[in-house]
Amino acid sequence: MASVKLVEKHEASTMRATFKKCLGLLLISGLLLFLFCAWRPGTSSGVDLRTRQRGQIQKLLKGKIQDIIGVYPDIAYHIKDDVACLLAQNTCMCRADEETFNLPFSNLLFPHVWAHNIDLAFLESHPDPSGVKRHRAQEYSSFQKRSYNPADVLIVAEANSPLQYPTQGVEVRPLKTILIPGLGLKEETGSNHTVSLTATLGTFDVAATVDRVSVKGGGEKHMILSSPLLTSLNRQLQFVTYTNTLFHPKTADTVQFATDVHQSFFTIKVGHGIIPRLYNTGNPREYNISALVTIATKTFLRYDKLKDLIDSIRQYYPTVTIVIADDNEHPQPVTGPHIDHYIMPFGKGWFAGRNLAVSQVTTKYVLWVDDDFIFTANTKVEKMVDILEKTTLDLVGGAVREVTGYTATYRHTISVEEGGEEGDCLHVRNGYHHVVAGFPNCVVADAVINFFLGRTDKVQQAGFNPRLARRGHLEFFIDALGSLHVGSCSDVIVNHASKIILPWSKTDSHKAYEKFRYSSSGADDNVYKEDFYFKNRFKCMTSQ
Repeated sequence: MASVKLVEKHEASTMRATFKKCLGLLLISGLLLFLFCAWRPGTSSGVDLRTRQRGQIQKLLKGKIQDIIGVYPDIAYHIKDDVACLLAQNTCMCRADEETFNLPFSNLLFPHVWAHNIDLAFLESHPDPSGVKRHRAQEYSSFQKRSYNPADVLIVAEANSPLQYPTQGVEVRPLKTILIPGLGLKEETGSNHTVSLTATLGTFDVAATVDRVSVKGGGEKHMILSSPLLTSLNRQLQFVTYTNTLFHPKTADTVQFATDVHQSFFTIKVGHGIIPRLYNTGNPREYNISALVTIATKTFLRYDKLKDLIDSIRQYYPTVTIVIADDNEHPQPVTGPHIDHYIMPFGKGWFAGRNLAVSQVTTKYVLWVDDDFIFTANTKVEKMVDILEKTTLDLVGGAVREVTGYTATYRHTISVEEGGEEGDCLHVRNGYHHVVAGFPNCVVADAVINFFLGRTDKVQQAGFNPRLARRGHLEFFIDALGSLHVGSCSDVIVNHASKIILPWSKTDSHKAYEKFRYSSSGADDNVYKEDFYFKNRFKCMTSQ
């Protein structure tokens, strides 16, 4: 860094020498003080990790937004119903389609929307409905405080303000210092020009001084700069620094930038940079599936199906690693090259097994398959890798072909409608959002079939709720809504082993599997109700 040499033209040479000596003493004293403070153990101040409330600036900002929105009350307006009805009302209702006609297979041709009141189903069987409602409200309030980010606050730059400032894109690492770019004042010439800066999570200072500019409050949360010369003030604003003083790994400071009569607000994001997770997969010009993909599955009482799955995989991908999570009471050895077999406690469950299997994946992608799937020549994993490599999708599902010849993709869109204090509404619909450009057989959806390839780190980040033991699939995509970008491709197909078993040919393992898989206890049902009602804070669900 180039040193700054201050030259005072009207000072005598003796004064310059005295100034240099004083500056040298100050630098030496500061260095010794720094070494002393750094050496002393246990002197750092504590960090308050409690959830922060919205400060005075946020309250002022809210008032200004209300003032802006509430102007022109005397001017008449006319509502366009067809447009206004599309706006969120924040009062979601649980409505099902009315039955207009009842014909055989009518629901297949014209699927209707059904509705389920989650709050009623859960609360009516709960021993303390009012208590659990209060508990959920408290947890939701804590969640809102933890997830609150000042950078999400609406800020409107008022028209004709003489203040110039960055509206977004300013970031600082925790407890570090940056220059604030873009600050300026564009008012008409006057006898004096003054601006102020106010923050809550940091302090301001200047990296250099400009002649005829007064700076008050350097090193503090409120700093005032003034000058009779507008050009000098604007030059000084180019050297304004912001130092974060309250450590938090991810938050934002709302800065007030003002004159005597104008106010503006902008945010400075505070947080660590994102550490990349890169995978060395060899030659980037060709897809080495064994280096890119791990196949994961969960098995229970179906070793015959699992063997068929492994044999079919080895026919097309002989060196791809297969990770198996197994919660059988009497596990059997599953051996072979490139097979990792993990034994779990008996009956631990479906999603717990998914978590275990996915947690052991070290490749860039994980392909999830059920243990009764069968790979064929149409199960081209390379196609799924190709779309993830060339798009921003995090996960892409394929298609499953049943023995009847029917091929399913299970494409759904998911949306959550705000519903006030009683909870929100979950809406699930058949279909997708749009086709993926360049991949005509692929679309973007929110939930896909139980055969998908995902970025390992993103799937691990979303996770699987281990409370869901006997069944569950859509729940994973509900939890991942907003964090996973999901697609579906109909041209990658895996076969589904036949589920048709004649009663007299059922083995003991078949009977035991059906008992665990298809029997539903009251305790299991309550887990699903509680997850939707309490964990996800839903009051109702509509679906097709």
